[in-house]
Amino acid sequence: MDIKFDLNKSLYNKDPQESDLGKRILEHSIIMINDIGFESFTFRKLALKIGSAEKSIYRYFDNKHLLLLFLTSWYWEWVRYLITINIKNVENPVKKLEIAIEKLVRAISEHPMNKHINENLLHKVVINEGGKAYHINSIDEENKAGLFLSYKKLVKVVADIITDINPHFKYSTSLASNLFEMANNQVYFAEHLPKLSSIKSGKDQNKDLITMLTFFAHKILIN
Repeated sequence: MDIKFDLNKSLYNKDPQESDLGKRILEHSIIMINDIGFESFTFRKLALKIGSAEKSIYRYFDNKHLLLLFLTSWYWEWVRYLITINIKNVENPVKKLEIAIEKLVRAISEHPMNKHINENLLHKVVINEGGKAYHINSIDEENKAGLFLSYKKLVKVVADIITDINPHFKYSTSLASNLFEMANNQVYFAEHLPKLSSIKSGKDQNKDLITMLTFFAHKILIN
């Protein structure tokens, strides 16, 4: 069975995780957004790709912004899931944070249970397009509707680990959210604006990024 996350119902008209057409919409929207970019992506192009009527896609999502937000929310839940199951039997909070950082960076492995979600491509979509899901004029209204709850839950998991390491550290939520944003931004910079990053795009990219984020966190919390 596919892994299914319980996402905010305001994101969709019909949960795409519960039908074959919905899963095809998710699968091919990830592929298309990665290939042509969010600005060029349209429901008409998606409908042609999957051999369906455009109005069928609107039965699931009111617009492409909510589709992007659904995909990013699914990704945030996926990362939280990976962190949670991997720290379950770990007692040392420092080790927990190291695991969390690794999963923030390496949440790209394709899971055989998620046949309609290519985690590697979704990771690229989140890096290149994910910010457009919440750097928007309607952010306050959408926040009141709870559309960013998945991101908040992910950050809280990491922030709680940080508090366990250093209960006197006042900025656990800020550090947790910055670790996630930094991980994505540094990959983006390494690939597109290399003069803004010490991380080099290539086979050692993730290893270097994990090392940098771990050093950064240790320097603040432990040293």
